[in-house]
Amino acid sequence: QVQLVESGGGLVQAGDSLRLSCAASGPFSSPYTMAWFRQASGKEREFVAAASRNGITTNYRDSVKGRFTISRDNTKNTVYLQMNSLKPEDTAVYYCARAKKPWVMPSRIDDYDYWGQGTQVTVSS
Repeated sequence: QVQLVESGGGLVQAGDSLRLSCAASGPFSSPYTMAWFRQASGKEREFVAAASRNGITTNYRDSVKGRFTISRDNTKNTVYLQMNSLKPEDTAVYYCARAKKPWVMPSRIDDYDYWGQGTQVTVSS
């Protein structure tokens, strides 16, 4: 059983930065893709970023490209999301998740089976 715990959220102003962390317990990631999703109030959960088992291959939604960076440290069982130049539209609860199947890099919610409890990010204008 894998347990994921996110941290690092908070209230910031537009243009600020935050780094989210996702600590995993139990059999971690390798060779599973790890990802970040977010869900704004009243909206559906959406894909933000994913990192392959070794972190070399990454994927981002268009609206965060160039501003967010996903990384992972498999020795620490931790995944990170560095968020720069934050915008009010980035306000959401951010979740980390582990892919259901190894060796793939999906972006659909249904392709992930382990989820954290989420951490709130609020960006004021």
